Amino acid sequence: MRIKRPKRQGFLETCAASDMAFLLIIYFLVIAGFNLNKGFLVTLPEKDSTREILREDLLRFEMDNDGNVLHEGIILNLNEARTIIQTAHAGNPGIAVIITISSQAVWQKVVSFIELAQDLMIESFSFSMKKDNT
Repeated sequence: MRIKRPKRQGFLETCAASDMAFLLIIYFLVIAGFNLNKGFLVTLPEKDSTREILREDLLRFEMDNDGNVLHEGIILNLNEARTIIQTAHAGNPGIAVIITISSQAVWQKVVSFIELAQDLMIESFSFSMKKDNT
């Protein structure tokens, strides 16, 4: 007498496939919580808005190839730049900080200067790249 063995069921025919799908969904939901975007929070002006800034309200800086910050031809460290910006901002809250950056500048120093302006809550901040021939 032959004993009939039940036919083996495949992976898709059992509950294992749905269990695996459920676990994968949970896994990707948990992993999505670890994906943090870090960056600058910048408030951009509204479309078609204009703001007039007087020349006296401009505070100009430059950054050379070595990442040195210059103001009126004098090389400054970030603490000195912070003091100049704080003093100007205390006298005129509508001050606009402008930095012209060399294309060869170290980008970490550029980011540090932008963080400085952000920490001081400067509302008007602009930066541009120097042309290669200047």
